[in-house]
Parts: sequence; structure tokens; C-alpha cells
Amino acid sequence: MHTNDDTRHPSACLRTLADEAATLACGRELARVLRPGLTIYLVGDLGAGKTTLTRGILRGLGFEGKVKSPTYTLVEPYVVSSLYLYHFDLYRFSDPLEWEDAGFRDYFNPESLCLVEWPDKAAGLLPPADLTIALEVAGEGREICIAAHTSLGEACLTALNH
Repeated sequence: MHTNDDTRHPSACLRTLADEAATLACGRELARVLRPGLTIYLVGDLGAGKTTLTRGILRGLGFEGKVKSPTYTLVEPYVVSSLYLYHFDLYRFSDPLEWEDAGFRDYFNPESLCLVEWPDKAAGLLPPADLTIALEVAGEGREICIAAHTSLGEACLTALNH
């Protein structure tokens, strides 16, 4: 398995998000095209908006409960209708082998949607990304770049652009 953090892939979608409300709205928009079986890498510095985007995705899927960062728990599971969404935060990993020790591999399956913050912390061990979503601070807002790496990811990006 490999990781792919080439966020400037030719299928990339670049947008400017003016504020937190725009980031949440982008997440809701993304939710309409996401499907079980996707692995999505969320990349960006601390405070770039990865968890805010995830909150928007969950709201777009109909989840109304509390959405918190999995920084200390490493994974936050959510069940929305019949979809299992797992939000991982690997920031605290100091060795990629911690991924193996944590036993997270089974979460990545055709019935689950997995969002992974800090995928580089488990480099070479994670399933490859279907989509990479990169967030970067840009003034008061954010820039978001979404790149597809598989046919499933391409289908999502195509649907998002229509």
C-alpha cells in the first residue's frame, strides 16, 4: 500500500473558502457525492480546517450530534443512516507502525467512509487515497484543493463539479 499526497493532480478542484461558514458549506456540498468505500486524506497544518470540513460533511449526511476532533481518541466513529464514517487523526503517531498496533485496518472496507487527518504519520501503511483534500490558510479564509486518485475519486469530483 502507498500514500499519495499529490494534491496538484490534474483532476484537482481549487476553491477559496472565505470563512468557517464557507468551510462547513463546502463539507455539506461534498457530502452529497461521497460514497461508502472511499478513503479520503485530509491534509493541512494545524488549524487549517480539517475537522471543520468533516463537521460540514457530517451535517450534510444528516448527522446532528456533536462532532469533535479525534486528536486524543485517534478515531471518532459516526453512524449516519446505514453509512459508517470514521474520522481519524494520526497527528500523535510518532512511528508509522503505531497504525498497525492500533488495529484500524478493518475500518477501511466497502461499507465505510474513512477520513484521515495526518495520513503521512502512517506513510506506506494506509490504504491509498481515493481523494486528497488539502486545506491551507489564506488570509482570513482557506484554500481547498480536492484531487482524485482513483476512478471512484474521479466520479466524486465529476459529480461535485456538476
